Amino acid sequence: MLTEKHYKEIKEELDNCKRPLFFFDDDPDGLCSFLLLYRHIKEGKGVVVKSSPELKPMFLKTVENYGPDKIFILDKPMVSPDFIDAIKVPIVWIDHHDVVENSRAKYYNSRKNGFGEPASCICYRVVKQDLWIAACGAVADWYLPDFSAEFSKEYPDLLPKEIKKPEKALYETKLGELIKILSFILKGKTSDVLSCVKILTRIKTPYELLNEETAQAKFIIKRFKRVKKEYDNLLDEALKQSKTDKMIVFTYSDKRMSFTGDLSNELLYMFPEKIILVAREKSGEMKCSLRSSGRPSVSKLLKEALIGIDGYGGGHEHACGACIKNRDFKRFVENIKKQL
Repeated sequence: MLTEKHYKEIKEELDNCKRPLFFFDDDPDGLCSFLLLYRHIKEGKGVVVKSSPELKPMFLKTVENYGPDKIFILDKPMVSPDFIDAIKVPIVWIDHHDVVENSRAKYYNSRKNGFGEPASCICYRVVKQDLWIAACGAVADWYLPDFSAEFSKEYPDLLPKEIKKPEKALYETKLGELIKILSFILKGKTSDVLSCVKILTRIKTPYELLNEETAQAKFIIKRFKRVKKEYDNLLDEALKQSKTDKMIVFTYSDKRMSFTGDLSNELLYMFPEKIILVAREKSGEMKCSLRSSGRPSVSKLLKEALIGIDGYGGGHEHACGACIKNRDFKRFVENIKKQL
């Protein structure tokens, strides 16, 4: 956990800029972190970082074109040192993945002292507004924050107070439906994603979305339903995989949208005793999401499975991402199964 001193420092950084540029991860935690900060300052530009856990030098062109006076990096586990070294303005990096060393960014990681709550929780404690957005980001990362009781009191129909587990909040409540909307509008073309993100900066309440109360909300829900149809088809295919082993492996091609994180989470909810591996083939690589609900830790499994493999990965104890060359994927899976 960070301290009040850290939250005040971040808020000062946020309040003392006129043209911030926000880079955020392409999941609900990253999106909600951006929305919380942007809706407070009402200035700047958001850039979703898709398809890679690392913020790479390729985004330097975006920085050059926009000309920010400060950069915020949200929910990204890795940032290229070349990117940081090339930036001439202050950088504030907020994260909750494995702690890394960096050359110059002002780095706030909630894992420095014990368990790291999601980035959206950190951002909520900074701005102290938009409780519903903070709840979406936290629960999407399978974390029920200490402000969930306050959320249940304000929105009892979205999260009943008797719900005490994040997986139940995610898959058995109206809050979970709202999270799925936020997750699915991040899929597909970047231009389509940014159109929806821009609208979300103006949505006033969760009910505006859930009940399609405005033209803007209807636009988002229309796109969500198109994406959901493709997701449902993939989930049906994944459920046909063998479930007799200790591990469920499901792969699909880049002709489909990227749903590795969403699929692995829902499969884990359905089969909590299994190790889940979902991988999407793209450009000669397999983009993977690994999940477990208990022992063994998938981060430990992944670390051992990567030995002698052309690939990389990392993450949390029970949720990891990895990128493996196609030629090594079969051996990578075998390495995990041997450990099991």
